[in-house]
Amino acid sequence: MVSSELISTLRGLSRADKLHVMQILISELAQQEMDLIKSNQSYPVWSPYDAVEAANTMLKVLQAAQTQDHA
Repeated sequence: MVSSELISTLRGLSRADKLHVMQILISELAQQEMDLIKSNQSYPVWSPYDAVEAANTMLKVLQAAQTQDHA
């Protein structure tokens, strides 16, 4: 959690210093994102291909909605 002292200090900075702090934080966040994905590894990706059960469920929902619209 961010302390009120830190917030107060940040508010007292000049515009240029605030932008510099933002650049540092954004750079660190970007690096953390890159650390989540390891090279030379495979990651599963879901695809709707062969998702017959999901398609049937969606069709039932759409049919029920269409029935309600015409009632």
